[in-house]
Amino acid sequence: MKRKNDHGFPDRNAIVAFIKANPGKVGTREIAREFGLKNADRVELKRMLRDLADDGIIKKKRHKVSEPDSLPPTLLADITGRDSDGELIASPAEWDEVESGEPPKILIEMPRRPKPGAAAGVGDRALLRIERSDETEGPAWRGRIIKVIDKAKSRILGVFRSLPEGGGRLVPVDKKFADRELNIAKTETQGAEDGDLVSVDIVRSRGFGLASGRVKEKLGSVKSEKAISLIAIYAHDIPLQFSPAAEREAEAAEPANLKGREDWRDVPLVTIDPPDAKDHDDAVHAEADPDPNNKGGFIVNVAIADVSFYVRPSTALDRDAIDRGNSVYFPDRVVPMLPERISNNLCSLVPGEPRGALAVRMVIGPDGRKRSHSFHRILMRSAAKLHYAQAQAAIDGRPDDTTGPLLDPILKPLYAAYACVKRARDERDPLNLDLPERKILLKSDGTVDRVVVPERLDAHRLIEEFMILANVAAAEMLEKKSLPLIYRVHDEPTLEKVHALQEFLETLDVPFAKSGPLRPTLFNRVLAQLEGHDYYPLVSEVVLRAQAQAEYSAENYGHFGLNLRRYAHFTSPIRRYADLVVHRALVRALGLGEGALPDSETPETLSEVAAHISVTERRAMKAERETVDRLIAHHLADRIGATFQGRVSGVTRAGLFVKLDDTGADGLIPIRSLGTEYFNYDEGRHALVGSRSGAMHQLGDVVDVRLVEAAPIAGALRFELLLAGESAPRGRRDVRPQRKSAKARPGRSPEKKRKPERQTGKGKKGKGAKGKGKNKAWKR
Repeated sequence: MKRKNDHGFPDRNAIVAFIKANPGKVGTREIAREFGLKNADRVELKRMLRDLADDGIIKKKRHKVSEPDSLPPTLLADITGRDSDGELIASPAEWDEVESGEPPKILIEMPRRPKPGAAAGVGDRALLRIERSDETEGPAWRGRIIKVIDKAKSRILGVFRSLPEGGGRLVPVDKKFADRELNIAKTETQGAEDGDLVSVDIVRSRGFGLASGRVKEKLGSVKSEKAISLIAIYAHDIPLQFSPAAEREAEAAEPANLKGREDWRDVPLVTIDPPDAKDHDDAVHAEADPDPNNKGGFIVNVAIADVSFYVRPSTALDRDAIDRGNSVYFPDRVVPMLPERISNNLCSLVPGEPRGALAVRMVIGPDGRKRSHSFHRILMRSAAKLHYAQAQAAIDGRPDDTTGPLLDPILKPLYAAYACVKRARDERDPLNLDLPERKILLKSDGTVDRVVVPERLDAHRLIEEFMILANVAAAEMLEKKSLPLIYRVHDEPTLEKVHALQEFLETLDVPFAKSGPLRPTLFNRVLAQLEGHDYYPLVSEVVLRAQAQAEYSAENYGHFGLNLRRYAHFTSPIRRYADLVVHRALVRALGLGEGALPDSETPETLSEVAAHISVTERRAMKAERETVDRLIAHHLADRIGATFQGRVSGVTRAGLFVKLDDTGADGLIPIRSLGTEYFNYDEGRHALVGSRSGAMHQLGDVVDVRLVEAAPIAGALRFELLLAGESAPRGRRDVRPQRKSAKARPGRSPEKKRKPERQTGKGKKGKGAKGKGKNKAWKR
């Protein structure tokens, strides 16, 4: 029986079955004859055959159609785009279109928990395990990613610069390719205009002259307000748009109600965040414990937005969230982990609105130690939205209209509880590297206004300590219930790094006697000994670089920096997938209702998730750092020749990296510009040492530099060192005298200088990656 639809036209299944039943090639004439179609039906038939061919279900060549050729079970494929539901679509990397027609499409089936190395995006090349699809709608093949192969080196992201005679040049945005422009022929521009951000495929590379390229995709103009962050987003393949299915789920979500929840709407929880925060996912409350057995103790409540209620396992929202891993924060925009309907609306703890939350109630003893805790699924109503400086000003005697009524009933108990908790924190003695973080303030046109270092207040520390307590409580609860979870772990420094630090401190006559287990206290003693000393910034940098990098893991090996045996992220599920997993595990462990961690989740599957989100976290950090570099380079591009004071922030065989005091911008002083003598790289001292004079340029040195070159698109700056007494250009500030050379410094006499590892002379060019920026590896 020939199946037809309501309009008397054969359906897709019937046509596909006829083609498969006739292995010899058939065309529209044979199909029309088989199904009794008239001439008026030919247009509709051709459209259907075209759609089937586009999906790879049939192969169409000229006027003939057939069943598509078989594909091998393991295949190298290029991920070419997404379908209407946001699912990835791939095509074979090797395919002869002349002989075989259009390449078949392969629907990528992404598991809810991608394995490490199997998280892919558009433009990636991947090794797939494939099979025929049993669906008649959509692509004829489906595949699972075995491993993502590195992106083809033939694609480069850059800025198109048009030429008067037509065509143009590509200026790469990646610093590694900053000096490798591409020639774009007039016929290969795809309509790109001067200043457009484009991705380009290299089509020809020569031993001399410029390589040629073809514009693959136009991504917008770098002249637009938000183009700088857009460069990092596309360069690191950070998902910018949510899938249509995820957007539909977010729009369909209903606000939480009291069903299955405790009513905490009368508890005066408040949020304390930065002044420009868009979402508010944590609220706090504290009161003196009325229990006479805990005199001087407190009850601290921490309520966290109940994201697990809205983002259920295996949904489109969940797939998008794990793909992103975390939100990414740029000076001009946020690329959120969840759609705005969830992150800025239903899960944002705004004042006066009922919101679902997962709360932990902690009983704190007078010694500041947590005595007990309990978790609750609640409906709450925030009493106020405060920012850090506002809360601190109220405590310091300067309340405003908002904080005045809150001072005695809410703020003073919070600060009293923090003072209590701080006793235990000081006794625990976590790594004391409270480094300043610069913040870029933008003008309305998206350019840099100024760079500020927000003051560190007790309000910041209060929230941090309460969040740490809540995170520890979550890890303890899940361990008690024997539930798998994702830990936030931070390994202790390796013996090699500790030994290198010890040798470095010896050059400064600073003792570092390691005996017994390695503890943060050892590093804190060194830092406390040098506080206020000229060497303090230098030693802080070296201690920081000795630390491991924090990551996520299903296996617990503690958090060295916080000096905690168990620690899990629980307090930011709006912006971190790890926290969402912990919320689901708590819901399952305590029988709190819907949105629980599936029974199928095991330490093995969570280990894969942890590896993936550790990668996305590092991706976000790199993209954020590169965007700041580009913004600052744009800001300084018209100040070539100006002089600045800074500090040596990195030392490599390529030269010195310098961080400017006023903006925090990083730039390179190439080793070839340091003078006429050779400079040897002394890795142990983090220094470059002159082979003749013994003059030493070391990590942490205060230096005066002149800006020689700024490459805004690459985010690169090049400086030259100003020597003592050298005049600044007319109209610039006077140059401050340089610090004395190593010969005059205690602990740095030429006699103590070790044998250099190698000589580095002119012409050595560095990549600019090592030694640049602060590796905040130990932070929570």
